[in-house]
Amino acid sequence: MKVALWMEQEKRYSAMTEYELKREIAALNEKARKAEQMGMVNEYAVLERKAVMAKAYLLDPKTFKPGEIYEIDGDPGTYFKIDYMNGVFAWGYRLGGSGKEEALPISMLIQKG
Repeated sequence: MKVALWMEQEKRYSAMTEYELKREIAALNEKARKAEQMGMVNEYAVLERKAVMAKAYLLDPKTFKPGEIYEIDGDPGTYFKIDYMNGVFAWGYRLGGSGKEEALPISMLIQKG
């Protein structure tokens, strides 16, 4: 007897509509809440990171400018200076940090005003 395994093909966030992204974010937040309640710290962290990535695709990367400084969401008092943009990622470094280049999803950056 053969058993067919149907795997649902996950759609890339970049291919999702705004509506699909919002549904995905809501589902991820709900799963993260449940994981947190069950004490599943690693699962919670993974789901939170996925939600952050999905949120990045709801933002316009053109509104984030190289040379500008943004506060990092979830890390009050920590600032990030953008060197350049690549898709929904801002590449740069944390002010007062090691100076090592890193990439952050733009949804982690707090825009002024």
